[in-house]
Amino acid sequence: MAAEFEIIDVTPRDGLQNEPIIFSIEEKLQLISRSIETGISRIEVASFVNPKKVPQMANPEELLDELSTKKRASYSGLVLNERGFSRALDSECDEITFVIVASDEFSLKNQGMTTAQSIEYISELLKNKEKGIKVCISIAAAFGCPFEGEVKPSRVIEIAEKCLDLCPDEISLADTIGVAVPKDIKEKVGPLISLYSNTPVRLHLHNTRNTAISNAWTAFELGVKRFDASFGGIGGCPFAPNATGNVAIEDLVYLFERSGFDTGVDLDASIKVAEWLRTQVKHPLPSALLAAGDFKV
Repeated sequence: MAAEFEIIDVTPRDGLQNEPIIFSIEEKLQLISRSIETGISRIEVASFVNPKKVPQMANPEELLDELSTKKRASYSGLVLNERGFSRALDSECDEITFVIVASDEFSLKNQGMTTAQSIEYISELLKNKEKGIKVCISIAAAFGCPFEGEVKPSRVIEIAEKCLDLCPDEISLADTIGVAVPKDIKEKVGPLISLYSNTPVRLHLHNTRNTAISNAWTAFELGVKRFDASFGGIGGCPFAPNATGNVAIEDLVYLFERSGFDTGVDLDASIKVAEWLRTQVKHPLPSALLAAGDFKV
C-alpha cells in the first residue's frame, strides 16, 4: 500500500499562485527542500504561464535549473498552451501537466478555447512529446464550474475518454472550486477507474466547503492512490472566483496514518513546514492540523 500511495505537493505552484507576497527563487527552493525532508517525492513546482497574469510563477526555468543541480524529487510544471509546453520541454521538468477545463465558458476564460478545441490542441502538441518525460492530463472544474454551475458526470467521462485516447501517464480530476461531496466522487471517479484501470487516476481537491477530507477518503476507497495537496491548505486559482485552498498535506497524512496506512510522509515535519509557510505568507492558513496538532497520548 505504501509503495502505491502518493501525496503530490502542489504548494510551490497552486499553493503560491494567488499569494500577494512574491516568493523569490531562494524562498521557493527552501520551501521545496522542506517538503522533500518530510518524505514528499513528487512536487509541482512551476507553471509555464505569462508572468504578467500570474506574477508568482515568473522564471520557472531558473527554479528548475537550480533544482536540477541536486535531484532529490520528481518535479512537474503546468502548461496551458504551445508556448508553455515548449518552455517546459526546454526546462529541467520531469513531468508536465496539461489542463483541460470541463466547461466551455471557464475554458474560454482560462485558455481562450472551448473544451473540445483544447483537447484537439493538446493532441497536436503531444505529437512532439519527448521520450522520458511524463504527462498528466488534468480535467479542471470536473465537479463544478464557477460560471456554468453543475458539470454532469456524463460530461466528465466523455472528456476523460478523449483524454485517455491521448495516452497520458496519469489522468487527474480537479475540484477546482471545492464543490464536490462524496456522492460526486462516486459518480465521476468510480466509472473512470472501472473503465480505465490501467491509467492511474489522481485527485486534486480544494477544501473550499470543508469537504475535501471526506472526498479524499471516498476516492481512496474507490481505488485512488494519488492526491494533490499543499502545506497548510494554502492555495487558490486566480481565474476561478472563490477557489480557496487545497486540501492540506498534514490533514491528509493524519487521516490515512490514523487509519492504518503508511503515507511515507512525516506528520510532525509536515506541520512544521505549514508553520513555517504561515510565517512567510503572513496570514492564517486553513489546515486543521496546523491549528490542533497531532493527537498523541
